[in-house]
Amino acid sequence: MVEAVKRVLVAKPGLDGHDRGAKIVARALRDAGMEVIYTGIRQTPEMIAETALQEDVEVVGLSILSGAHLELFPLVIDQLKKRGMSKVRVIAGGIIPEEDVSALKEIGVSAVFGPGTPTQQIIDCVQGS
Repeated sequence: MVEAVKRVLVAKPGLDGHDRGAKIVARALRDAGMEVIYTGIRQTPEMIAETALQEDVEVVGLSILSGAHLELFPLVIDQLKKRGMSKVRVIAGGIIPEEDVSALKEIGVSAVFGPGTPTQQIIDCVQGS
């Protein structure tokens, strides 16, 4: 039996305008054989959830550098739930202090990756979902 290709959405919530890391991760996931949709910068939680729904993704990767992760990530997860997508796995990356990781996991973020994380570690996480 052939395993289905993972469909992954990489998104930049909020006003953060820096997306180099998100683009590197998106390319690494694509090069690993996954279908990757990249939303671009300055996405609202509603826009991210709607794109996830339209693209029928299995994983949503949120990238943030602005420090607004505790405000924005719960809103994205709430919007996914409102669209019946509570089984979609949410992972996160960017500048996220270690003391905030447990709070993010409590709201449903399954993995958090900081700066310098090897892309293979992210690939392995997504493929294991």
